[in-house]
Amino acid sequence: MSDQEGSLPAGEDLGRREAELRAARRANLAALRERGVDPFKATRFEVTAHASDLHERYADLSAETEPAPNEPFGLGGRLMAVRKMGKNAIWADIWDRSGRMQIYVREDAVGADALAIFDELDLGDIIGVNGSVFRSKKGDLTLRVRSFEVLSKSLVPLPDKWHGLVDVEKRYRQRYVDLIMNEDVRRIFIARSHILAEMRRFCDSKGFLECETPTMLHVAGGAAARPFRTHHNALDVPLDLRIATELNLKRLVVGGLERVYEIGRIFRNEGIDTTHNPEFTMLELYAAYWSVHEMMDFNEELFAHLVRHVLGGDDVVYGERKISFARPFKRIGYFEAMKTYGGLERTDLLDPAGAQSALGSLGLPASQTHGQALDKIFERVVEPNLIDPTFVSDYPVVISPLAKRKDGDPEIVDRYELFGANFELANAFTELNDPDDQRARFEAQIHERKKGNDEIPPPDWDFVNALEYGMPPTAGIGIGVDRLVMLLTNNQSIREVLLFPLQRPIE
Repeated sequence: MSDQEGSLPAGEDLGRREAELRAARRANLAALRERGVDPFKATRFEVTAHASDLHERYADLSAETEPAPNEPFGLGGRLMAVRKMGKNAIWADIWDRSGRMQIYVREDAVGADALAIFDELDLGDIIGVNGSVFRSKKGDLTLRVRSFEVLSKSLVPLPDKWHGLVDVEKRYRQRYVDLIMNEDVRRIFIARSHILAEMRRFCDSKGFLECETPTMLHVAGGAAARPFRTHHNALDVPLDLRIATELNLKRLVVGGLERVYEIGRIFRNEGIDTTHNPEFTMLELYAAYWSVHEMMDFNEELFAHLVRHVLGGDDVVYGERKISFARPFKRIGYFEAMKTYGGLERTDLLDPAGAQSALGSLGLPASQTHGQALDKIFERVVEPNLIDPTFVSDYPVVISPLAKRKDGDPEIVDRYELFGANFELANAFTELNDPDDQRARFEAQIHERKKGNDEIPPPDWDFVNALEYGMPPTAGIGIGVDRLVMLLTNNQSIREVLLFPLQRPIE
């Protein structure tokens, strides 16, 4: 084993020291090859167990007992610590996808030539080991190695083993290093994978079909957002990356696929902050013959189930708060919330001039549209008060172009948003299925676009055509997967739950 690198100095010394360490690793690579060991030659290794499997299986094993020697295991992992015990024995740690396993390598078990190979190994090298389990006198579960292979050589020194990789920008740019060094980061993305899998299992169990819809579209509709534009050379046509999966999923409902969902990547040409990334993941789900009320029950059941599945109970710790997802969730009307938390009246908010006046009284700049003004007011006045999961319902039609009007009150729609920890987690409504009403709302959007608001999408007239064939009463929901993962893993920034968040290029 060459350098135990430890911490690297700062400034120019850092660059010089790192160059020296890289050179030392290259020298170790050459030394291995002189021994006839090519660390990049192996094509496979028989992994028969992972660290967590062994820790669980042998949790009751004591230092005084030992499994029969006919229980060999093969583990593959990254060498992360080495402790030499004289000339004839080595204790080391390897990390695989499930965690840490201590290994014990003795000359009398592997041979002098094999033990000497450790002199050319570095922290970060990937090895495969075969052996049996015992518990050391210090109480650590350990694999007594009978044989091992070098499976890959790490030619770059790892960050300081005591402090890990802490530079935030470098963590996101070099997520592979972040995952190597930071066990908590690995746990976040393992949890994310489990959350997505459980969301799929839950939706499937309720009779929904997972569908895939196009990412590139002639018209990116289904939301108010600025799209990313591209060009298809063969057809010589401009295309948009989708800003929602909504319209195509509802086309499938028209076609008779009564319960559909998609967990897909969405692209919106917008800013970046702690809860927004231009590329994000959304679950969109549609159920024929449901109203928004059945969807609210489904939404509540899904979230309560996920919290229990991930955390084992009803409570989520987020920052310094404990948030209860015990059912039923809180409920409040949109205009009731505006009055309760901001003293604002419905009649004033539904008047475009009144909404702009309210913006001014809150010290906020004027907005291009009435709908954008209402969104900004709600964000400032109401959202800071929505800590426990809360359904906010009965939104104004001016900010809900695809939702069905509420029976008896044409100024509002059958829509709710679910909030928790002060941000939106889900958006749902009874879908508009009247083609004439949809056409009229699209025509209103054309008027807004002519004012220069490019966040209002152009009309998708084929969707109106689809509605003319008849769509049953339908409820739909969109759930921001990344924000949900933030909540369930106690992370305050969306970039912590995205494997590769968007960043400026290095100049």
